[in-house]
Order: sequence, then C-alpha cells, then structure tokens
Amino acid sequence: MVRRKNQWPDEGELIVGTVHKVLNYGAFANLEEYQGKEAFIHISEVSSGWVKNIRDYVRENQKIVARVLRVNPKKGHVDVSMKRIREDQRTKKIQAWKIEQKAEKFLEIAAKSLDKDLDMAYNEVGYELMDLFGDIYGAFEAAAEEGETALTNEGIAEDWAKAITEIGKKNITPPEVQITGYVDIKSYAPNGVEIIKKALQSVEKDNINIQCVGAPRYRMIVKSSEYIQAEKELKEAADKCIEIVESSEGEGIFYRELE
Repeated sequence: MVRRKNQWPDEGELIVGTVHKVLNYGAFANLEEYQGKEAFIHISEVSSGWVKNIRDYVRENQKIVARVLRVNPKKGHVDVSMKRIREDQRTKKIQAWKIEQKAEKFLEIAAKSLDKDLDMAYNEVGYELMDLFGDIYGAFEAAAEEGETALTNEGIAEDWAKAITEIGKKNITPPEVQITGYVDIKSYAPNGVEIIKKALQSVEKDNINIQCVGAPRYRMIVKSSEYIQAEKELKEAADKCIEIVESSEGEGIFYRELE
C-alpha cells in the first residue's frame, strides 16, 4: 500500500480506494494511500445520472477514484464523490498510483539491501523523498539519470542514496531526447566521394545517425538522455565532419535548423 505523509487526505484531493462494502444508500472503500482510513460514497455521489441500483455502478473489491468532499478526523469520516471528476483525471490518478506502487516496491528492495523493512524505509527516507521530489518514483528517476549525487545533494544519507541509485539504474530507463541538425559538405579533391564518406562514418555512433538529404546535405540525428548533452554531441559531430572535409580540399557548414 502506497503511503502518504499526512494521516488524512485534503478536501478536493483525488483518492484511490478499494470498495469493501456496498449498501443500498452508499458504499465504503478503503483508502489505498492512507493506512487504516476508509471513505464513504453516498448513492447521490456515485454517478451524475439517477442511480436506481448502486450495485450497477460499484461492487466489492472494485478500485475507484473519487474526489474528497469532506474530512472529519474526529469522527473518522471521509466523504467522497465518484461523479465530480473527469475521465481524464480518473485515468491520470490511476496511472500515478500504479507508478507509485512500483516505486514503493523499489523502496522495499532498497531497504532489504540495507537489512531494513518498508516501515523503516518510509520513516528514514520515504517521506523525505516525497517532500523533495514530489513522489518516491521521482527520486528513483532522478537517481537513475544523475546518480547518487541527485540524492546526496538534497541531504539523503549516502547508504540510502547508493541503494536507491542501484535499484533505479536497473529498473528505470531515462527519457530519451532526439534532436536534428544538418551539414552541407563538399570536397573538390579527386577522391572527394571517399573523403566525404570517411567524414560521415567518423561521427556515426549508436546514438548518432546520419542520413543523406541530397548531396551535399546530410541530416544528423542525435539521441541522448539529456537535451544539453545531445546538443553538445551534435555540434561536436558536425565540427569533426567539417574539419575532415576542409582538411582535404573541401568546405562545410552546419545548420541547427533549416530555414
């Protein structure tokens, strides 16, 4: 169960719940992100239309997304509405909850590597990661992309930073950035075709693809996990290509974008 630092949800918040009791006048659902708390959905808040039979809309063990209407900690009540959210909000909330479930599993694995349990993980680092990165998955994502320093620079203990980074790098693929540039290259040497081919081959890598637009123009496509790094690699590849051609009776020019 994914946990929140607060003991109770806020009014207006979207929650994920599992229905455990359905009555004629409403339904009760356990809150997935708030341990030991349950929500009540009155029959009038199940659907925007007239509800004749509530069981046509909710059933036991069903996962629901609802908006919090009222919270009364003294009475232990959380009233929610299933009808006061849009379908896109419902979908987004479920997706975010599933991602956080995955992140919690990552946190548990990291904890085991330090001979600790999930409760200790939340108390020692989990809630802090939520405050720093928005959610636990965001912390694993940052560690996967930037390494341990993404965590230690924020004050996370080195043992936790190392464990989280190891799990993150094994399980999270950094988002990919793709950028494009162009080079116009010409060689007036007798073996000019071979020189141009050599120049292009010298910069082609796993993450750099060269395509012929139509001589003398060639397209360079660079893929990277970071935009700044992609820009750097694109410029370096273009400069190297042009340098080789210019050193052999040729000329070249780089275009970041074509007009």
